[in-house]
Amino acid sequence: MAIQSLCRDCLWTGEVQQRRCPLCASPRMMNHAELGQLTMAHLDCDAFYASVEKRDRPELRDKPVIIGGGKRGVVSTACYVARLYGVGSAMPMFKALKACPEAVVIKPDFAKYQHESARIFGAVGQLTPLVQTLSLDEAWIDLSGTERLNGGCAAWQLARLQKWIEEEVGLTVSIGLAPNRFLAKIASELDKPRGFSVIGKTEAKALLAPRPVKILPGVGPVFSQQLRSDGFATVGDLANADVKDLIRRYGESGLRLHELSHARDSRPVNPDHDRRGMSAETTFNEDFSDREALEAELWPLCEKLASKARRDGVSSRVIVLKLRRTDFKIVTRRITLPDPVQTARALFNAGRDLLRPELGIPYRLIGIGMADVVDAHDAPAGLFQTEETRALKTETAIDALRAKFGSNAVVAGRALKKP
Repeated sequence: MAIQSLCRDCLWTGEVQQRRCPLCASPRMMNHAELGQLTMAHLDCDAFYASVEKRDRPELRDKPVIIGGGKRGVVSTACYVARLYGVGSAMPMFKALKACPEAVVIKPDFAKYQHESARIFGAVGQLTPLVQTLSLDEAWIDLSGTERLNGGCAAWQLARLQKWIEEEVGLTVSIGLAPNRFLAKIASELDKPRGFSVIGKTEAKALLAPRPVKILPGVGPVFSQQLRSDGFATVGDLANADVKDLIRRYGESGLRLHELSHARDSRPVNPDHDRRGMSAETTFNEDFSDREALEAELWPLCEKLASKARRDGVSSRVIVLKLRRTDFKIVTRRITLPDPVQTARALFNAGRDLLRPELGIPYRLIGIGMADVVDAHDAPAGLFQTEETRALKTETAIDALRAKFGSNAVVAGRALKKP
């Protein structure tokens, strides 16, 4: 018989499902008929930024902690205590503090978070090269073919990894194990924090059926509302629909909805997308200080970066502006948007807002970047009647024209510099 039971405390495994571990008597047992067969996982660090700060400042352990900017900024991460008050990522800071006035607000320390992320995913990389990070705190992992090399099935390897992270790094992670990427991510969210959940192939479709359509990757608030208006409130409603009708209504997205509603996802883990950011920048022949000149340099960078993002199938909520002063000091500013974007228009609007407070002194370089990029198919962006989706439709058409007739086939009015 295959392994069906695993103790998350002592890592005992057995072929018969158990309520308590026969070796250490722990109740933290994982029981599933497919436990020893599944190899696709999703690992998500629990409230990562806030957890790092709480680890380093034990006096904050039971307090609501928010990682983010000033009153005009947004929430990067909220700990689980703060989430009980309704505080969430990307929420404006003034709303977060209104919901939880006693919260401790900490400015993000990205160098520290990057260090801890490298420790965690460095350990993951020792298990398999098939690791695709989505951000500093989450990744898909394909452990197929690693059983002999690492001494146990994927579930056992992941439980050991989870235990090591908790004991050596001082942080907790939640893990989902399933037959494919979509289900693995769903599983990792079932029992947070410090969870380890399994979704097998046999029960996947039944488990998804009663859940709202918004759990599907690519279904944001606007698209979710459209689906509900069309009579598709649950994943089961989509599964019962005729695929031709879904394609007629929603185009290529309709086919993807059909596949996901039947718990199918053929995407492999792609280490080539193991990337957390991308950017474009330019150095000026002469220094610029006025708004109009800087924005004129910013726009083509936004076009270049957005085009690459669409070509690579990624998007991001975190937009970064980079400036280099004449004394060579680098200034960076970032903003977290409510939804991921991949259009020049959205990048430019964000970059222009970040640039506005920095005007008045000369600069020799400007750059625009996207941090924590994600697979665009997994980004919860709305597909109907939003500024971003209208811009995406236009810019995708421009991509096609430029690919066919050359880069100068279509030129935005903003890109035409004054003589």
